[in-house]
Amino acid sequence: MLDRRSFLVRGGAATLALGLAPRIAFARAATERRFVFIIQRGAADGLGTLAPMGDPAFAGLRGPFADDFATGVKLNGMFTLHPNLVTLSNLYQQRQAIFAHAVASPYRDRSHFDGQNVLETGAAAAFQVNDGWMNRLLGLLPADEARAMAISATVPMALRGPHDVDSYAPSNLPQASDDLIQRVTTLYEGDTQLHGLWTEAMSTRSLAGDLTANNGQGGASTGVLAAKLLSPTNGARIAMIETGGWDTHAGQRGRLAAQLKGLDGLIASLKDGLGPLWANTLVVVATEFGRTAAVNGTGGTDHGTASCAMLLGGAVRGGRVLADWPGLAQGALFEGRDLKPTTSLDGLIGGAVSSHFAVDPGRVMPTLFPGATNARAIEGLV
Repeated sequence: MLDRRSFLVRGGAATLALGLAPRIAFARAATERRFVFIIQRGAADGLGTLAPMGDPAFAGLRGPFADDFATGVKLNGMFTLHPNLVTLSNLYQQRQAIFAHAVASPYRDRSHFDGQNVLETGAAAAFQVNDGWMNRLLGLLPADEARAMAISATVPMALRGPHDVDSYAPSNLPQASDDLIQRVTTLYEGDTQLHGLWTEAMSTRSLAGDLTANNGQGGASTGVLAAKLLSPTNGARIAMIETGGWDTHAGQRGRLAAQLKGLDGLIASLKDGLGPLWANTLVVVATEFGRTAAVNGTGGTDHGTASCAMLLGGAVRGGRVLADWPGLAQGALFEGRDLKPTTSLDGLIGGAVSSHFAVDPGRVMPTLFPGATNARAIEGLV
């Protein structure tokens, strides 16, 4: 049985120091670095994403849910990755992925609205500050790198603030029927100019779907769009992608499997679309909080506390699972029902971002996470 002070790494246990990273010089020269933050709105189930199969209490809490990991990739003696995360598994093998488990923001209640506000503002509690940590990050970067893009209908809270942010905003008008789309396509076929414009518009329209849209291709389409926005030399260097559908109170097994497949497709198409730029890319995937350790009566899980976060990309020192694992025995659960948080999500993000952009973590942490007085930037991630 692993001690909760054991940090699990590829192939076994090792110690991860939660100390301040060494001082890093402020970044001044233009680089090819890219940073993408993917938010999983709705509280993604970390235990259903990266299963602690080595924990003796897991199978009893999860019942049939545990069967989903029979064909998953075993990352080490404790953790197995969901089988739908094929691309992420390959990235792990290539040492371009870190999975962090039992992580959480400072938020300890179970409201989506408040939890997402804490995650996006970087504050210790909901609605304490009026701008987002990603917007404040722009103020720490040289002008060549302080160009951000929101891939969402509106600019999300994490990117709101005094620094200008572009956005890709799909139309809020009602969706046209497939019959109308086909009629207009036929109408414009004979017009050289309009046919080209219409074809381009339809291609852009297909990129705006959710993770499970178009028979599971929605995530891949979003990744294609993100790569197109991040690839140009004068384009965005920082992007935020919103994904929804993670609130799985009922019928979770099929729904979560589809969500994870869509997320995997998003990462795959983002990596392919960025090409050589992937080597200098950091992707952070996080959710507002996790879900209950035990399954409820409707085949789902309810709002919880700690979850799983991911660091992906060619810039990541990957091939590791970071987990100060608290265990899933009844006495180890937070408030008797949730995975207990043992690692700061703020420290994880702050450590990764400070290393990636070569900015002193002593500046990053108080700027991005002003309420996280006890959180320290985790070193050695990027």
